[in-house]
Order: sequence, then structure tokens, then C-alpha cells
Amino acid sequence: MTDLPDLDQRTTPADHRFPCDNCGADFRFEPGTGTLTCDHCGNTSMIDGAATQAVSAIAELDYRAALNAELPNADIEETRVSTCPNCAAQVEFDADIHATECPFCATPVVTDTGAHRHIKPRGVLPFALAERDARAAMTDWLGSLWFAPSGLQDYARKGRAMQGIYVPYWTFDADTRSTYTGERGTVYYETRTVMRDGKRHQVQVAKVRWRGVRGRVARFFDDVLVLASTSLPKRFTDALEPWDLSAMEPYTPEFLAGFRAEGYSVALEAGFEEARAIMDRTIARDIKFDIGGDRQRIHSVDTKLGAITFKHVLLPVWLAAYKYRGETYRFVVNGRTGRVQGERPWSKGKIAIAVLCGLLVAGAVGFIMAMQQ
Repeated sequence: MTDLPDLDQRTTPADHRFPCDNCGADFRFEPGTGTLTCDHCGNTSMIDGAATQAVSAIAELDYRAALNAELPNADIEETRVSTCPNCAAQVEFDADIHATECPFCATPVVTDTGAHRHIKPRGVLPFALAERDARAAMTDWLGSLWFAPSGLQDYARKGRAMQGIYVPYWTFDADTRSTYTGERGTVYYETRTVMRDGKRHQVQVAKVRWRGVRGRVARFFDDVLVLASTSLPKRFTDALEPWDLSAMEPYTPEFLAGFRAEGYSVALEAGFEEARAIMDRTIARDIKFDIGGDRQRIHSVDTKLGAITFKHVLLPVWLAAYKYRGETYRFVVNGRTGRVQGERPWSKGKIAIAVLCGLLVAGAVGFIMAMQQ
């Protein structure tokens, strides 16, 4: 997690526990609703403003101000975070938890008591899928895999509950104006005579006529999404997209009740570098469209960026990490859509049987063909 400069006023630690006003037990957020539920007495409480504010109500923060440590104190918070010694995940824990397992890799973790200062989330996409639905999606996905161990699917179906984790992301907005130089290619054809089988044939050969061009393109980028965590393979989290960011709520800690939140480990500036690469690829496509013609070459691009803003947001992921026959398998489920990604398990026994069956079939086919000759 990025260290932030000391501020004049210390912020208070984030508290994701909310006692039931009826029995005093902890509320938890009920996925797919705007309510908190007490598992002890069944009492419910509506989250103020849930599902009533549009995404436009989520204020952006100034990127340059953040780099210069000029953000208001209200945009900074302290949380109690422990770092996993195996995968380096930084996960928030309640004050009364002293030892647990890392939800990302199932490694035992002894929690520390240090407070970490970071940029406060501005938006949260609440869970829409309950744990039972996420588990069903995961076991169905395992069952659809060829040569996956049957035991792992059974273990996952009957094993411990999946963990609901809010994973940190950055979103970036920017107004871009780009000037470019390049070439536009026009395809034309020349007729040539070639020899085939001792005979002359006329063929059409494609050629390209290039002409130098220059121009300007402009685009406003809205909510370029960048993962702010290094705990999970990026190929997993990228494959969970798309996220329905239009359903995002302004951040309030009630949405985190009963769940965990991972602290960001990708610094803001590093996150913007990745966002800039995404923007540059889109700008290159815009330039090729602007050049037109049949082919395009880009020689130089000069992009000016203005009005750069960002948000720290939390997106919902159901996570399972299972140790099965000495191997750790991790699975992630989009907490909104149920899309599943994970480590691809293989069953050596099933593969061996398939190879043996293939050899037997090939041998039988070869024997039949030999008998027919």
C-alpha cells in the first residue's frame, strides 16, 4: 500500500461493523438488496440512500492534487491491514481478529496492529450475488472443465464458505487531444504474367500507394478501470469484466458489513501509467480511423492530457482458495454477474485414461483398415 505524507489531522480507522439495534449482534450487508440483516434475530435496516443516487453523484478527485499530497483530510482514511507473507495481499481486519487465513491463498496470517493511511474509496459496487449462488457458479464451472479432478469439485461444493472480498480499483478520467503524423495507404492492383504448368497466366498483384498525412483527434476518457491489487493474477480479474459501473454507489461502509476489503497495493501514479497505456491504444485506433484509406501507418503521436481525475473504488469478488492434495487452487467469481475464473486443475488419472482410450481406438481403426486391405 502506498504511504501517504503526514496530514495535519489524523483520520479515524474505518469501521465495517454495525451492531443490530435490536439485539446488539453484528449486521451484515445482504447481497442484491440495499439492506443490512442481523443473522441473530433477523432484524433488517435499510442503508441510507442505497440504490437512489446515480453514478454521476460520485465525485471525482483531482489527480495532480493527489500526487502533490493536497487532497482534503476527508478523502484519507486509516485502516488496520495485514500483509500475507505468501502472496502479499493487504487485507483489512476487524480489531478483535488476531489470526486468520489469507482469503487469497489460504496461508495462515497473524494480524498486526498497525494503521495504514490511504486514499478513501469514493465508490462501491455492492454484492448482488449471495455466497450460495457464487459457490454454485464455481462448482458448475469446475464441472464443465475437461480432465478436472472430480474430487476437487466435490471438495469445493461441500467445503467451507467462500469469502466475499471488495477488491480495489482505480478509475481515471481524462480529456485528450492528439496530433499525429502518418501515412495513408491505397491498395491498387498490377497485372503480371506468371508461368504455371508450362503455361502463361495473368494474375493480379496487390500493391500499396502511400501518402503522408497529419491530423488531430480528440477523445474524453471516462472511468478507465485499472486493478489496484497484485494479490490475484491479472488474467483472472481481467476475465471477470465487464463490470456494471453504472450501478456503483457512493461509498458508505455499510456496504462492507460482513465482508472484507483489500487495501490497494498499486500506487496511484502506477495505476495511471496503466490507464495511459489503455488510452494510448484507443487513441491509436482513433488515429487509424481518421487516416482512412485501405492501410494506415502511424509515425508520431503527441497527446496532451487535461482534466485528469480519478476515483478509488471497490468491486465485489467471491473468492475461494482450496488446498487439495498438496496444491492450492484459487477461484474468483464476479459478485455481480457470477462469471468465474480460476486456476485450471488437471486430473492425471483422467488424462491417462483418455490417452489409453485414444490409443485403443486408434489401434482398433488401424486393425480394421488392415483387415480390409
